[in-house]
Amino acid sequence: MATDQDDAVQESERESAESDALASARTESELAAEQEGGDGTPTQLGATRYVHAAFMAAGVLIAYLTGKLLTSFWNSLAEWPAAIEILPSLQRYTEDERASWMMLAGAAVGLLAIVQTYRKEHIRRWAGEVAVELSKVTWPTKETVTNGTVVVIVASAVATVYITLLDRFWSFVTNLVYSA
Repeated sequence: MATDQDDAVQESERESAESDALASARTESELAAEQEGGDGTPTQLGATRYVHAAFMAAGVLIAYLTGKLLTSFWNSLAEWPAAIEILPSLQRYTEDERASWMMLAGAAVGLLAIVQTYRKEHIRRWAGEVAVELSKVTWPTKETVTNGTVVVIVASAVATVYITLLDRFWSFVTNLVYSA
């Protein structure tokens, strides 16, 4: 009798596990269907797109700043007489050409920096977690922001008028006291 009960419990557990697996598979397929368009292509990447956009923006910023820094360095060297004596080719290019070459060098540095950073699993995981948390944020609507802005402007105007009136009043009182 105990074995019949054990068999029944095992059968029940097996059926439960199978139904959980089916539910899990159904949920995954529903998620995939939601993320795919009618032709089977993904329509959104979720929080991953924000991570990639942030890495791209960081790369562009690094490239721009590095290019400007290198251009400034080259231009200052090109104006220094001792550097020109040692390396006369510093003046071979005009300032515009120097900027172009250094922007290319900056782009290479930016690309290299982002690729090296993106290859680090812990940084990628951290950026993904930040993006997921930011996707959970409830951002205010345009109407809420507009109403808040109007309230701040009106409150600032009222406070300005109030302080101006107090200043004028105390100025009047001070002139009465000290001019007598």
